[in-house]
Amino acid sequence: MSDAGKAVFLSYASQDAEAARRICDVLRSAGVEVWFDADGGLEHGDEWDAKIRRQIKECVLFIPIISANTQARLEGYFRLEWELAAQRAMSIASGVAFILPVVIDDTREPEALVPDRFRTVQWTRLRNGEITPEVKQRFLKLWSHRIGAVKARTED
Repeated sequence: MSDAGKAVFLSYASQDAEAARRICDVLRSAGVEVWFDADGGLEHGDEWDAKIRRQIKECVLFIPIISANTQARLEGYFRLEWELAAQRAMSIASGVAFILPVVIDDTREPEALVPDRFRTVQWTRLRNGEITPEVKQRFLKLWSHRIGAVKARTED
């Protein structure tokens, strides 16, 4: 991704790559920049840990994909990504969208193994990663607003 400061970061368990791909494709088709590790986000020779940390530090929206697969995995790199995003969210003004949790199956929020910070925002249900036109518009609006705020901040 050429400009991490305008990107949406998708975080998922490897078993959910297909659903993550669906979300990525729909967002990209709407003109949203998406950082998706399986699609050019990570390349041969990259210092992958440093690159992922930088992307999380600089992205405008963070979408963790929550599922039975994430529930079943008590360890995984996505868990570190989630914690890094939750830490970053603490320095973002209240009411500013950053973490947009997405559930792709029947996983229930009260039982979900997620950072507490994820529970402070509304979750979106996208069965198998299928984005409805309404959700697509909502994500596009949030992304547009956030990149507008980033642009205004850098022009000052």
